[in-house]
Amino acid sequence: MGAIIAQELRAHLINSHGCEADSAGWALVAVVDFPYVLRSQYRLACALSKQNSPENKKLLMLSRRRFLQTIAAAATIPATSTATAKSRSHTGFGKLRPDPNGILDLPQYFSYQVISRHGEEMDDGLLVPARHDGMAAFPGKDGSVLIVCNHENSARVQRFGAFGAQAERLGRIDRSKLYDVGKGITPGTGGTTTIVYDPKARQRTRIHLSLAGTEINCAGGPTPWGSWLSCEEIFRDPGSNFEWGAVVNREKKHGYVFEVRAADDGLADPLPLKDMGRFEHEAAAVNPATGIVYMTEDRHQSLLYRFIPKVPGELHEGGRLQALAIRGMPKFDTRNWASGQELKPGTWLDTAWVDLDDPDVAENDLRFRGREKGATIFARGEGLCYADGEFFMTATIGGRLRLGQVFNYHPSPAEGTPAEDENPGRLALLAESTSDSLLRHADNLTMSPWGDLIVCEDTSGHCGLVGLRTDGTHYPVADNAYTNSELAGVCFSPDGTTLFVNIQERGMTVAITGPWASKAT
Repeated sequence: MGAIIAQELRAHLINSHGCEADSAGWALVAVVDFPYVLRSQYRLACALSKQNSPENKKLLMLSRRRFLQTIAAAATIPATSTATAKSRSHTGFGKLRPDPNGILDLPQYFSYQVISRHGEEMDDGLLVPARHDGMAAFPGKDGSVLIVCNHENSARVQRFGAFGAQAERLGRIDRSKLYDVGKGITPGTGGTTTIVYDPKARQRTRIHLSLAGTEINCAGGPTPWGSWLSCEEIFRDPGSNFEWGAVVNREKKHGYVFEVRAADDGLADPLPLKDMGRFEHEAAAVNPATGIVYMTEDRHQSLLYRFIPKVPGELHEGGRLQALAIRGMPKFDTRNWASGQELKPGTWLDTAWVDLDDPDVAENDLRFRGREKGATIFARGEGLCYADGEFFMTATIGGRLRLGQVFNYHPSPAEGTPAEDENPGRLALLAESTSDSLLRHADNLTMSPWGDLIVCEDTSGHCGLVGLRTDGTHYPVADNAYTNSELAGVCFSPDGTTLFVNIQERGMTVAITGPWASKAT
């Protein structure tokens, strides 16, 4: 997610104030290179698996089992809701079976269908963009499912976009619906597509471009009012730049959140929600009780933000941006990187929120401004979801070994009001990956119908889907054992019968069906 291919990640870092030093004094380049240093054993196992020998595949499967046995000791937090309490008796779905088509390994009795693939012509005459990322599923007409899907593309690579390698299909859309035209040469190639899926027939019935001209649309989140918040994980100014062998023309500032109504059958008005901040956005989640939007940031010194709208459900009316802080411990560091400091799983911390003025910043320094006001640091905040009155968040390189963390935020009953001071929200570390863990770099996540989190991996080797209980125990759900691509955008259909997930580098969305309900008790 933030893990763009290596050279794009380096560009992403270099163009955002160069090297930052973390609290342990490590240069940022260590963050870029650390997968190749800290994950050597795992990388070796992945390399061996590509040789396709039974012995090597067995070695990798043993590594997964060792993770499942050891990660349980990394967290002792008790269940915190009725839904999560149900998960204690859930034993998973059994052993994963090799996929003869080499796409995704699933448990017995489960199957998938590819419902979106990069390069296919869509119903609007445009092409399915590449690099499928965050997404959400909404109820449609006559039992259909509407899936809004992000595409994490840069204007630098036009062949990944919807308009063709030379932007030759750009004339097929109204340019007023294109956020950044790029002088007609390098329009933004990110944005979103919307898929209409028939769950009975298990097939796509329509697909079209629904947000155009934005860039690096990474994650985001659904709203209770039927829209998708698409987040740009990029910070760029207007102008022409030479980026990795190509000239990119931009006419607009980038680094915003955009709203896309799931039920619309055309392009959304590309209006940036500027009061929600300009930074490298990752995910968003909405509290349906208050309309407050929470947002993560994909930087190694990132903040957890919340946006309190003036009018709940009307984000364009503006509002107030804040960052989370730990009460009585300003500038608290959750990353567990520094020696002598450790945030242990299960320790609840009372929270406060600091105001962030002028959120539409000219410099990429919103996180530093928040830090100076006492905000709490996370290590690349990525996945974020709301479930049963609580929020769950991943920090992809958090933890002593920088292998990932999962947090739980319990909002105040008076969230966003002055009474919150007397009854604050609380934050706890739910789980942290160790050297024996196979769950490397937890990313997108969603709450399952049976009360367990389903987490996407974003690591340097093959990535899977892992079920995570709130007591820290895990089980495998799916495995991308055939490419190094991250999995992204995990979400369930509104009725809980279909799980959707993206295989980013292969540019595809798959719909997974099977006996989900029979395993929910």
